[in-house]
Amino acid sequence: MTRASLQANLANALARNTRLSARVRQLEGRLSEALGERVWSESGLGAPADINHLQQRIAMLEQHLVDKQRELDDRTAELAAARAANRELTRSRNQAS
Repeated sequence: MTRASLQANLANALARNTRLSARVRQLEGRLSEALGERVWSESGLGAPADINHLQQRIAMLEQHLVDKQRELDDRTAELAAARAANRELTRSRNQAS
């Protein structure tokens, strides 16, 4: 082994050590985040896991309510028009008699 090859091996080992240290920090961060989320949800302080599903369901039901209210308004207007027409026909018939 020459001095140059030993220096190259040392440089490679140092670079590998740097990469592995960075990877360890990354994995520790992910583990910490996962454990934190787990503790948060188990403590009961966090929002339910399915909060997004519930919010989507609420939005869908609100839209359904708006649609049904529109239908009710349309039918109420149609009923009022039919009643007015019926009153007019009854009045016309009574005047003809």
